[in-house]
Parts: sequence; structure tokens; C-alpha cells
Amino acid sequence: MILYHTGDLEIRNPDIHHGRKNADFGWGFYLTPDLEFASRWAKENAVLNVYDLDVEGLSIHRFSRDVDWFRYIFHNRRVQDSISADVIIGPIANDTIFDTLGIISSGYLKPEEAMRLLMIGPEYTQVAIKTEKAAAKLRWIRAERIGRLSEDTLRAEQDAFQEAFGKAFLQVMEERQ
Repeated sequence: MILYHTGDLEIRNPDIHHGRKNADFGWGFYLTPDLEFASRWAKENAVLNVYDLDVEGLSIHRFSRDVDWFRYIFHNRRVQDSISADVIIGPIANDTIFDTLGIISSGYLKPEEAMRLLMIGPEYTQVAIKTEKAAAKLRWIRAERIGRLSEDTLRAEQDAFQEAFGKAFLQVMEERQ
């Protein structure tokens, strides 16, 4: 499985214990098989690291954009990782997840309503390397400098997403009445 990780460094030996404990799939080293998505993380002088993951002998948990995925992310945002797998693969939550989880915690939205909001936008895949066993099967291939998307492109995409999210949020609220 060819995977990508974008950052500001060449990372030949990823550390699964570096980063946030409350990320979508908990603590781990995050990659994506989506080159387009990996490029979106590019900042000035970004480095795209390319890896090959040998999945043989690894326990892998796969998620779809569904209620189990949502619950897992919800619990991980509270640092309550409940799955012991070497690798977790599934959709990336859209940028509204912090706001959406906050609204659920306040009791304002029901989980099924929040799920509708988290489905907005394109679906990209993330792969979390969760164990040393999996990290040992991740082979670094190369690193290359990549350019950043233009500010105009990023702004236009963000504006379109915000508009779609706003409309969906209003629809959810109208249906509640």
C-alpha cells in the first residue's frame, strides 16, 4: 500500500508517539493514500514523504463514514481510544468536527444530526499507524519538495465548504422544528 505524509521534514523512521493523542484515530503516525489530500497539507517548502506499507500479518480496522466511525472519533477526541489494531483506516472528518462535537456535548445536536454535518465535503482516507509492529512494516521510499496550493484556490474551496455546511446546518435545524 503506497502512502503519503506531508510535513516540513523528511521522515525516514516515523514515531507513532509523536503528535496529538486526541486525533481522529488516537495516537499514531498518520498517512493517506490520497496524493491530492497529502498535497493539501503543504506549506511553504513542504516535504512529501512516500512510504510502502506491507500489511501482511497486521491487524487492520477499517471504517466507513458511518455511526461507528463517528463514535470512534468522538471518543478519541476525549482520549478514549477503544480499538487495539496495528493500523486503522478510514475517512478523515471534515474541518467542522471540533465545533460539531462541541454542539453534541452541549446537548444541542443529536449524534445522527451531527453525522449529517460531518458528511459534507469530499471524502479522503487516512491511515493511522498505531503500533511499533506496523511502524516496522512501513518502508520509506523517498521524500520530495512540493509546492503549496495557491491562497485563492484554498480560499475558494473553504468558502464553498462553509456555504455547503451552513446550508446543511440550517436544514438540520429546520427539520427539528
